[in-house]
Amino acid sequence: MITDFHSHAFPDAIAARAVPALAEEGKIAAHSDGTITGLLASMDQAGIDRSVICSIATQPSQFQAILDWSLMIRSERIIPLASIHPNDPELVQRVEQIRAAGLAGIKMHPYYQNYFLASERLTPLYQALSDAGLLLVVHCGYDVAYPRIKQADPAQILTLHQRFPNLKLVATHFGAWQDWDAVEDLLIGHKIYMEISFSLQYLKPQEAVRLFNAHPSEYLLFGSDSPWADQRECLRQFNSLGLDAALCRQILHDNSIRLL
Repeated sequence: MITDFHSHAFPDAIAARAVPALAEEGKIAAHSDGTITGLLASMDQAGIDRSVICSIATQPSQFQAILDWSLMIRSERIIPLASIHPNDPELVQRVEQIRAAGLAGIKMHPYYQNYFLASERLTPLYQALSDAGLLLVVHCGYDVAYPRIKQADPAQILTLHQRFPNLKLVATHFGAWQDWDAVEDLLIGHKIYMEISFSLQYLKPQEAVRLFNAHPSEYLLFGSDSPWADQRECLRQFNSLGLDAALCRQILHDNSIRLL
């Protein structure tokens, strides 16, 4: 079984508006229509068994709607994450709601939610997630649609990991999108989960192989960032690297099974 640890989808009515708007904002093409039906079709074409849905609450008021929709769409193949906005006055209570609902954790995005990853004001949230054993999947590195301000760079990722060593932190985009020299200097070798979405098409193959082989194998996860990348092409790029078969199994399957 193959798990895509980083995908996006929206309720049908929202997808029709959101996907074209986000594509224009980031100057990138969408490879599906952003609906659950479209994602499942993409998964079938790629041979992917399960996808993690990474929703983002861009306002505190969106928490409940995202949670309700996540509970409606979850299945053996669709694994949704909730999202908490950093300005939510009830952010610690939200963690208990998510745990009680049986979801695996949350997705956050420092650019879309306008915060810095290692901000001290988020200590109660990070502690609550750590205590509850929930995942924190967070956008790391730069973002195609925003100025290059270091809001979630490797130094902050390492600080967060050191402050909350038991937090199940998943750094997306191979640790930090387009900041991979710093990833190699600061993060590689630490017990920090990294998923590889939207990365292999920007890294030279030898650079990607070096990162894969240098990081603890049980802390690597496959991801695509669908619909902003084609799932089938992401798998093709991954398989073309010629990594050890046992390592590939961990990245594509074993590590996600353990986390989820």
